[in-house]
Amino acid sequence: MLNTLDTHLLNAAPRQRLRGWPRFLTEFLYFGIKEARSCLFGLPRYDVLLLAALAIQGAMLWSGLETWDELKAICLFHAVGFALEVFKVSGTIQSWSYPDFAYSKVFGVPLFSGFMYAAVGSYIIQTWRLLDMRIRHHPPYWMAVLIALLIYANFFTHHYIGDYRWYLAACALGLYARTSVVFRPLDRDRSMPLLLGFVLVGFFIWLAENISTFWGVWRYPNQLGAWSVVHVSKWSSWSLLVVMTFTIVAHLKHIKASIHVAQP
Repeated sequence: MLNTLDTHLLNAAPRQRLRGWPRFLTEFLYFGIKEARSCLFGLPRYDVLLLAALAIQGAMLWSGLETWDELKAICLFHAVGFALEVFKVSGTIQSWSYPDFAYSKVFGVPLFSGFMYAAVGSYIIQTWRLLDMRIRHHPPYWMAVLIALLIYANFFTHHYIGDYRWYLAACALGLYARTSVVFRPLDRDRSMPLLLGFVLVGFFIWLAENISTFWGVWRYPNQLGAWSVVHVSKWSSWSLLVVMTFTIVAHLKHIKASIHVAQP
């Protein structure tokens, strides 16, 4: 498509009959198109992704799709995710890397990466609204917060004291065993176990991660020579991250009203 556009721009048919304002407007249009085409790859792609993410976030706030309270939560997701990224790409850990140059890299991590985590939080917020979600038998908030903090800590500590994700997953299983989510896809309420929702969202994030690494947005060490499927264990990591993200979203005031907390 770009080759076709370039060929047209370089070999535009003569406009000998154009005079005055029609010629001025036509030349001005072509000038603008050529300038825009020249800038298409003028920025590194990580910087382009950052600008795109900021534009989308601004548009959602301006249009009312997200409130200021929701934006605060999304900024928290961004900060939490970015801190994890800085740790994971550090010289002593090197769990993955961002190979391309970017002006917006900090500690080897492009700033757009935090939006990948923020996007998960934004997705949950939007889903809550669009599907009219309600939670039944949610565990006490202090328990949910505790397991969320332990999940987040394990992303760091497993490099030093062992990976306890499966123990944490077992705790989450017991904690949310009775919890269900009621939602309305059309005009009738449906329900499913909240744990199933965590696993399903984690699976689709894992699929998106495979697409991103295939295009080289970031790479794991085993993908440096040639791309390979992201290890299925990352599915469990993403599912646990969804648990943590859900816990943050559940503390938003307007969402708390739709959560029924189980009584001891």
